[in-house]
Amino acid sequence: MGFFKDFKEDLSQAVNELSDDAAKMTGTADIAKGKETELPADDAMVDTLMEEEAEVTDADLEASLSRMLAQSEEQDKEAETVPSKQSRKETSRPAANERKEKESSKPVQKEEPEAFDEPGEDEVSDETAIITPGLSIKGDINSAGSIELLGKVEGNVTCKGKLVVSGTIKGNSDSADFFSDKAEITGDITCNGPAKIGSGSVIIGNLVATSAVIAGAIKGDIDVQGPVIVDTTAIVMGNIKSKLVQINNGAVIEGYCSQCYSDNSPKKFFGEA
Repeated sequence: MGFFKDFKEDLSQAVNELSDDAAKMTGTADIAKGKETELPADDAMVDTLMEEEAEVTDADLEASLSRMLAQSEEQDKEAETVPSKQSRKETSRPAANERKEKESSKPVQKEEPEAFDEPGEDEVSDETAIITPGLSIKGDINSAGSIELLGKVEGNVTCKGKLVVSGTIKGNSDSADFFSDKAEITGDITCNGPAKIGSGSVIIGNLVATSAVIAGAIKGDIDVQGPVIVDTTAIVMGNIKSKLVQINNGAVIEGYCSQCYSDNSPKKFFGEA
């Protein structure tokens, strides 16, 4: 309360000075008019002013002081609750470091080599197996791709691609496409596509295909759903069933030809009788 006491003393002193000046001015004015005024005693005036001022000033100053203290406390609380930008950065750095440590601690997955996709049952591979002229095989051969046979095989040959024969086969063959050139084949030939018997080839067995071109020698029946071309160098000993047949000059055929797969077959025209 020392502050309030000093403030009261300064205030009383200022009031006394002002009251003295006012009294002098009023006294001189009354004297000039010829009137006599009675001035109150200085001590009584000072005491009353101090009491009135003390009552008002204490309440106001205490209220204002309490407000200032409350505001300062609120500011201190806000400063404590709201962290600064630097503190936020400092707190965010450990979190980022922890994330990096966690990521680095994760086990690294090794990239596994791509597995080789084997072709399915109905898929045809792009590979071509080559049987060289000096190679002889006893046993069946099965391939998902194509085969180029230049050697000798004693057994059945099956492939999903094209079968090219320039060697010797003793056994049946089954392929998508068939081509022979100066080949010796003893066995039936089944082809899901076109077949070509090249010049110099000798076939002893039946031929089944969708279309055929014959320029070599074949002893067996020919059953083709499409057209058949018998070239000038061809020798055929067997029957030919086809949709359309073309026999070139010089070809030798011992057997009968039937265009039973044609749309205008004689049986459909004349009937079974």
